Amino acid sequence: MRLHRQSSNSLIAAQVLLLAHFGRPKGARHSTMSTSMVQGDVERVLDREIMFVPEVMGPVAQQAIGILSAGDIGLLDNVRFWPGEEKNDPEFAKGIAALGDFYVNDAFSAAHRAHASTEGLAHLLPAYAGRAMEKELKALDAALGNPETPVAAVVGGAKVSTKLDVLQNLVGKVQHLIIGGGMANTFLAAKGVDVGKSLCEHDLTDTANAIMAAADESGCTVHLPYDVVVAKEFAANPPSLRTCNVHEVAADEMIRCWPALATEALGDVSRPAARWCGTARWGPLKSNPSTRPPLRWPGQLLR
Repeated sequence: MRLHRQSSNSLIAAQVLLLAHFGRPKGARHSTMSTSMVQGDVERVLDREIMFVPEVMGPVAQQAIGILSAGDIGLLDNVRFWPGEEKNDPEFAKGIAALGDFYVNDAFSAAHRAHASTEGLAHLLPAYAGRAMEKELKALDAALGNPETPVAAVVGGAKVSTKLDVLQNLVGKVQHLIIGGGMANTFLAAKGVDVGKSLCEHDLTDTANAIMAAADESGCTVHLPYDVVVAKEFAANPPSLRTCNVHEVAADEMIRCWPALATEALGDVSRPAARWCGTARWGPLKSNPSTRPPLRWPGQLLR
């Protein structure tokens, strides 16, 4: 929220409605995933009181707008409580859009998702990038637009399916692609490694192989873990926790993370000071400029 404070403060002359998701409620209400749980934290960061609105559309939300004055901030409830969010339901997006005059997307880490609050709204209201989004996009352009080569990029996350466009785009732009998180398991499986009961999209191994083939063709080296931390239970510090080579994962084990040795080795590849790479882009690269919804720069709205 600290990253988004500048955007909120820039809109101080307007009524501001904060729209966010919290966890994975899968289209149903859960009291522990309501954004009301973080209202106090948001107020402390913004150093002001805000109004919690238990809806994202409809009469209750409209009534809240009638109560708010210029400069006031309302926090809408978890947008993922409604199935229409992740389905990018046009009618759901229209319901949210009816609350406002402008749409500001400041959520770079969720901008790759074609959901109602991240993609649908951008086609229904004049859409702008927030200050945090602007900073991320400019950093991305500096890393991939005209970088000092060679370039290393680190991509993590649970699934290959949500980052196909990013991965296919990156292999033609970088010289080293370091893949981590759960998606690394899919690439390991594509190379014939038995990943046990680890999170893995086995139906996308052909896609992973195609991405690696495209990387070879463009001179990009794909880096995957060679030793991993595994366990039989998904719990904190289970007794079965151990480190092994990726080829030694048992059928009843799941890959939990990379050990220090593998992390250090990949760090050497991406460390500019080591002269391996002139540019290192470390972090979740989740926005493909060629497919994201139309967003104006914040300077066009945020004064």
